[in-house]
Amino acid sequence: MRAKLIWAVLFMVTAIFLSLYIFSTLQPAQITAGALEYFSEEQIILGRQYSRERQLWYLAGLLVRILALTALAIGPGAVACERYALQATRGHRAGAILLFFLIVWVVLQLLNLPFSYYRSYVLEQRWGFSTQFLSDWLQDYVKSAALDLVFSALGAILFFSLLKRWPETWWAPASLLMVAWIAIQTLLWPTLVAPIYNRFEVVQDSDLKAAVHQLAARAKIPVEEVLVMDASRRTSKANAYFAGLGNTKRIVLYDTLLANFSREEIEAVIAHEMAHWQLGHIRSGVLLGGLAGVTQFYLLAMVLKPLAADVYPGCYPLRVWTVALLFIVLTSFVTTPVQTAISRRMERAADRQAVRLTGNPDGAIALQLNLASRNYSDIMPPQFIEWFAYTHPSTWRRIKLLEMAKQNDTGFLQLDSGQKQP
Repeated sequence: MRAKLIWAVLFMVTAIFLSLYIFSTLQPAQITAGALEYFSEEQIILGRQYSRERQLWYLAGLLVRILALTALAIGPGAVACERYALQATRGHRAGAILLFFLIVWVVLQLLNLPFSYYRSYVLEQRWGFSTQFLSDWLQDYVKSAALDLVFSALGAILFFSLLKRWPETWWAPASLLMVAWIAIQTLLWPTLVAPIYNRFEVVQDSDLKAAVHQLAARAKIPVEEVLVMDASRRTSKANAYFAGLGNTKRIVLYDTLLANFSREEIEAVIAHEMAHWQLGHIRSGVLLGGLAGVTQFYLLAMVLKPLAADVYPGCYPLRVWTVALLFIVLTSFVTTPVQTAISRRMERAADRQAVRLTGNPDGAIALQLNLASRNYSDIMPPQFIEWFAYTHPSTWRRIKLLEMAKQNDTGFLQLDSGQKQP
């Protein structure tokens, strides 16, 4: 009974959120006079058009994935795949598990390929951002698919092993493994995975190095170097990020950022990423991700328990893998507003701290204006979409926060506590 209730709530909330997302995407927010002080109407409309196309293709891909997993989890396709896997491996369960996993993985990859291709290559080419040839994009796609295949296969093997060893309480050791995996992934991603896709070099500009050391001294954090990534081999967009744990912590700047932004804007970016470091946001993200994983696995155990009775107590059918995937997709989607709210709060805190480090809110404002203009950002997205999907405050909101910071530091807190933007 509890399993049916959980599924009903998940599908109902997913349907509501998808409907609101589509409606909001097609009904953009009104352009205000305040926004026109910083951007032309043409810039705002271009950003909205670009964002709308990306969002609609994302939603279409998500819907197809949900429908496919639903069919594979509870439709006749699940039973047929399971029967085929068992027959092909002559009842050898370990082999049947791997074959069943591979069939599902290939089906999902084939369904996802056209959406990924159109969203990350065709649209980026059409809007003038992509600097890749199709062969380069395919090479990246194959790399990502290969990594996904390896890690997903390991996940499936561990999943079925835990179900067999602890059929009632498998979710507890699975949660511990998930927390460990998040920490390991965060620790090793910058040094093992990121270099598969890009080259990283230490910033060579002596003036910029001096600025980095100055900011690091103010922040009281041990930043020895900032890395530059060859993002221009794929895109003309500019960005930066902070990643890693312990000895793998690093601030990474796109080479497009160094090429097209002023020194004040670059320092604002570095200060923002240092603020994430100083405020412990990566560590907090790992802990919160682990807590979310524990909750997700506990609820998953509830919805999977009735399936064991389909065979005999303590044994789960192969299709439990697709049921688990469907559950994870749905729960990840319906909890997106919680994830993005936490992320936006961290970003606001980093913006505030960055201004304290540089003492230059004008540089941070110039950065937001330049990023939005070059990346075709939707500076004033519909309220629901910003609440649901934005990991950073919208450009317009960030600028207003920074403008208030020029007058007093409490400006950030006033808007965070519920004061609406004009």
